[in-house]
Amino acid sequence: MNLQPHVYVGTAGHSAWFSEDGGLNWVHPNSHSGMYLEARVWSFASHLEHPDWLLAGTDMGLFQWHEASARWTAIASPLQDVWVAAIHPQDPQLWFVGSRPAGICRSRDGGKTWQALQVPGLQQFSTINMGATRVTQILFDPLDVHTVWLSVEIGGIFVSHDDGDTWHARDQGLISADVHGIAILDQPNHQRLMYATTNQGLHRSTDGGLHWEFQAIDSPWQYTRAIVPRLDHTGVVFLTNGNGPPGNRGRLLISEDYGAHWQEVLLPGTVNSTVWTVATHPLQPMHLWACTNLGQVFASQDGGWHWERLPQEFGEIRALHWRPLRPGIRQQDHSLTRRIEPV
Repeated sequence: MNLQPHVYVGTAGHSAWFSEDGGLNWVHPNSHSGMYLEARVWSFASHLEHPDWLLAGTDMGLFQWHEASARWTAIASPLQDVWVAAIHPQDPQLWFVGSRPAGICRSRDGGKTWQALQVPGLQQFSTINMGATRVTQILFDPLDVHTVWLSVEIGGIFVSHDDGDTWHARDQGLISADVHGIAILDQPNHQRLMYATTNQGLHRSTDGGLHWEFQAIDSPWQYTRAIVPRLDHTGVVFLTNGNGPPGNRGRLLISEDYGAHWQEVLLPGTVNSTVWTVATHPLQPMHLWACTNLGQVFASQDGGWHWERLPQEFGEIRALHWRPLRPGIRQQDHSLTRRIEPV
């Protein structure tokens, strides 16, 4: 089947942008499509079994996009400022959302009803930055369908082994509780590795997150944002790096040995800020997209070794997502969008 790469960019103040051709042309659904044009979009989530829809976590709550009608629908939940939306890969009806201030809730019926989850030790206010904490990632453990991991900016790491009913802190050894993301890798020798990114550097765990050790990277800056395994299970991992949020310089690092060693992958042109995240998909793991915090987007067709800088730039990017869809899934109403042609 001929599939087209649909790429989604979430911005801090200009809602969501869509591209149906890998990033050459973009459409910007306006407020009549169901989401305010100047919303802040913090995250996206989709599921292989439901190509017609997409979830977005925003400062105005949770939204669901329907491709066929080109419409956003607001999904009522107990949380308002939704920083993370996540769908269980084996159960498309099991949703988790995390918020700012840090909170988490769960739906077992695809967003119809919700349960607020209690996480002992999860703080909603930090005296470190005199502001609200926020959930930065919800990760379903690839080796245990009932285990869920939670990273919190200025709040640490938590884990649940029963689909979110009970939670335990897992922050021993972290030199900073300002956690941006986590990743789980299963090596061929079945040794399980975990990584966590923080404002002060990369951390590694070999005992399921019970203990963490700082792992210095060969870079002028130790600030790390996202750690993303390439989804072909070959040990290739990406690490985004820069001189702070948003910063004015950034790097993309790659590892071929499950994170033991890292090298820089050169991105074309001048990188304008911290490299923020990498978007992957299990159906086409060699096709990748990456972005900087201040709006640059890059694409790779060879698994991340060579990158092309896309012509369109955005203001501030907070979320990047992509998935292969069949042509013609959307019956586009062009009155709802503003199309941006390549420059």
